[in-house]
Amino acid sequence: MTRQEKSQVIEELTAELATNANIYLADISGLNAATTSDLRRACYKANIKLAVVKNTLLAKAMEVSERDFGNLPTVLKGNTSVMYSETGNAPAKLIKTFRKKSEKPLLKGALIEESVYIGDNQLDMLVDIKSKEELLGDIIGLLQSPAKNVVSALKSSGGKLAGILKTLSEKEG
Repeated sequence: MTRQEKSQVIEELTAELATNANIYLADISGLNAATTSDLRRACYKANIKLAVVKNTLLAKAMEVSERDFGNLPTVLKGNTSVMYSETGNAPAKLIKTFRKKSEKPLLKGALIEESVYIGDNQLDMLVDIKSKEELLGDIIGLLQSPAKNVVSALKSSGGKLAGILKTLSEKEG
């Protein structure tokens, strides 16, 4: 690879790192061609972009990027694949599901929004992270709950009030 080609790859990686809020680094070494193909297909279906990268080029891209990657560059040893996703927990769920059939991919680390997670032992916690959409749904549900209770109470109270008024008017008549 020429110096110019390396520069171009670094620029492309830097752009990907800047535009993706959720970045996972995984080790998929040792997977045979069929299993790798299955992993790529699963990533595509889950709207996850998977790319195998050279550690030195990714490290340089992280270095020149404006984002803070914390200790994430320290995991750039051996085989590294990058997973980009719009949903914070999607790659973690995919890795966990995929590992029911295979011992890999192994999670090396992840950057979710602004938080850095290092090591495969973080996988279960990352699976449980809620996406922005899930959190917004929870908040809307919580906000709607009191309003529904008030409307329900007004409806039932209105029925009781109407019943009382009807009874009173019948007594007077």
